[in-house]
Amino acid sequence: MKFLHAMIRVADLDQSLKFFCDVLGLKEVRRTQNEKARYTLVYLAAPEDAPEAKEKDAPLIELTYNWDEHEYAGGRNFGHLAFAVENIYEVCARLQAAGVTINRPPRDGHMAFVRTPDMISIELLQKGAPLPPSEPWASAPNVDSW
Repeated sequence: MKFLHAMIRVADLDQSLKFFCDVLGLKEVRRTQNEKARYTLVYLAAPEDAPEAKEKDAPLIELTYNWDEHEYAGGRNFGHLAFAVENIYEVCARLQAAGVTINRPPRDGHMAFVRTPDMISIELLQKGAPLPPSEPWASAPNVDSW
């Protein structure tokens, strides 16, 4: 397993970038914007991690700016931690056997979400290409929110 990123939702992207980059000293590594879904993602790295983060997409902090949402309640401003895994189906089966609810099953062979006992979301991403869809995951429904 490899740590990828932690996601934080921000209400004011410029203000957040000023804090994280200008004050704290993190470096912007990558940015994506989705006009249709109306969000911007900005990936930041600590200065010493920046070369590795640019090359390997980790370790990063993902700032998520949803253009139409500016207030977050109930801890929704902290989004999730993300980890790349060798086999997403095996990891989800192991977690489920340990009593962990798979909130967003890996139907696509690529991504799943679980929650910690404190309800913090953990995103699991398949390393490399997605695995072919496979049961029981392909038809498994979402459980609660993730």
